[in-house]
Amino acid sequence: MNRHSELVTGEKVYLRPLNGEDAEMYYHMFYGTEVRRLTGTKKHITKEQIENYIARKSGDDSTVLLLIALKENDEVIGDIAIQDIDGDNRNANLRIAIGDERHQGQGYGREALLLMLDYGFGILNLHRIELEVYSYNARAAHVYESIGFVQEGVRRQTLFYNHEYHDVIMMGMLESEYRERYLK
Repeated sequence: MNRHSELVTGEKVYLRPLNGEDAEMYYHMFYGTEVRRLTGTKKHITKEQIENYIARKSGDDSTVLLLIALKENDEVIGDIAIQDIDGDNRNANLRIAIGDERHQGQGYGREALLLMLDYGFGILNLHRIELEVYSYNARAAHVYESIGFVQEGVRRQTLFYNHEYHDVIMMGMLESEYRERYLK
């Protein structure tokens, strides 16, 4: 995919639409053990299911699904989505995944989150964006808090993964909080 398909561009990363030809790469990127654990993914997914998922999401007005690519070499390193968009109440859910551990902890996810928040509040005109993080993913929770997400609650023992129950931390950000913090 060339740079012409960029939707949102930052300093180190850009976000671009996910296309049918991305199915093979997408399948392999998120099949690693650690990525599956951090995202709470239990089900094994086939390439055909990935292709169907991409096709469904491309026609879904309640989702903006984008790939995260490095500006320096166009390598796709993850995905990010604003989903479950409720236009009446101007609310949505945000999720992100960085596929390879060598790209985690480099600030790419943080930049992608800020780009997507700007898109969500500025282009989609959302009022509230929420996300969920598993209690064992302290690194992600720290990043979300440092960006300005506020913990709104905990759903206790919601995820059963690897023979244990884990809490889900619910976080949210309001448009006014984003504007106060980033658009001064």
